[in-house]
Amino acid sequence: MSIRGAAKFPIGQVVRHRLFSFRGVIFDVDPVFSNTEEWWNSIPTEVRPKKDQPYYHLLAENDETEYVAYVSEQNLLIDENKEPVRHPQVRDYFVKHESGPNRYTLKPKRAH
Repeated sequence: MSIRGAAKFPIGQVVRHRLFSFRGVIFDVDPVFSNTEEWWNSIPTEVRPKKDQPYYHLLAENDETEYVAYVSEQNLLIDENKEPVRHPQVRDYFVKHESGPNRYTLKPKRAH
């Protein structure tokens, strides 16, 4: 487990959920839980993660669809799948990282 607020995974890292069958690329990180209590309470108690750890926003996908996910650090693992993430917004924010298939680099911001 990471030190409170210190994110283990960087933006652009491709990760997978350790319990559920989905993967995605990280596009934002909250140092601690920052979602609604309603969302929190919708997670079954037996798998509900702690709030005092980083939470990651993912451009996620499973076998059926693409979506945005909010996942605790304790439930993420580096994804070893060599396939690119197919979420349609990935190309809006990222380019492939030179170091390998499991990382993306944020596109440079452009001023209008």
